Amino acid sequence: MVSKLSDILKDGKAGGGVAAGVADYQRRHADAEGREADYRGYQNAYYDLVTDFYEYGWGRSFHFAPRAAGESFAASLARHEHYIAHRLGLGPGMTAADLGCGVGGPLIEIARFSGARIVGVNNNALQLDRAAKRAEAAGLGHLAGWLECDFMTVDAPDASFDAAYSIEATICAPDKVKVYGEAFRLLRPGGRLAVYEYCMTDRFDAADPGHRRLKAEIEYGGALPEIARPHEVDDAVRRAGFALTEARDLAAEAPPGIPWYEPLGGSGLSFARLRSSAAGRRLTRNALWLLERARVVPRGTTDVSGLLNLAGAAIAEAGRLGIFTPMYFFLARKPE
Repeated sequence: MVSKLSDILKDGKAGGGVAAGVADYQRRHADAEGREADYRGYQNAYYDLVTDFYEYGWGRSFHFAPRAAGESFAASLARHEHYIAHRLGLGPGMTAADLGCGVGGPLIEIARFSGARIVGVNNNALQLDRAAKRAEAAGLGHLAGWLECDFMTVDAPDASFDAAYSIEATICAPDKVKVYGEAFRLLRPGGRLAVYEYCMTDRFDAADPGHRRLKAEIEYGGALPEIARPHEVDDAVRRAGFALTEARDLAAEAPPGIPWYEPLGGSGLSFARLRSSAAGRRLTRNALWLLERARVVPRGTTDVSGLLNLAGAAIAEAGRLGIFTPMYFFLARKPE
């Protein structure tokens, strides 16, 4: 994890590059047709800017998880990852694709837990480089592989994987049928796909201006296309050719404990989660403002922090209202 505010973006763009990157991202977002046509460029513009912030505030597993009372934040993330591996039946001798592997946190954990070989698919070179180095450092290089490509057009042969999964990553795809269809192509007959997907729940009311605002802020702050409803996800899975085995919102079914959105909306009184909390994000942004003016971090860094604060606050509020879930889970099978 990045440990100091002054380390943020140390491997990123220098000088005015961050400010230019923010302007480029804003321009791309404003052009709805253009960002869909070049969604790969849009996503890379975003993740080049925010990856250091994600690691600083969240760690190396960029996802949410329900959390039991007394359970640590890190343990909840690992358990959420282990659940994917368990439901897919991953084990030694198997090969699975991690579609949208980020900086490799879940991939490394799942490889260690299951003993399966995991191939990370990512179109962002910065993240993929970090993931590969971390797998080697963890002594798991022999169980990890990497493909720098679009997960809607993966550079791998048909039927080359026993299983595939994606943890809050396929939301980035502008065409769900296409991304699930690519997973279908990659799987051997009988292979399974497990996904944690972003969805607006049945409580979302498109006629409510407050609900629409939160949805738009999540999409803007996360570089996302329009967030789907559960039935739209189910339909896309079936249209891609899969038999849908199971589909449910794990957030709605979580037992009493700490809500998945608490790290974003909490008070920040817990030192362990201070960085991701509302209070911690404000502290970070204020500190970055000072560091930016002292030229310790690049110009535009505060704007990146503001972008993520907007998304974080919207996600926390949408989670509290129950109109949004980051863990609509489905398990699907490719017919024999």
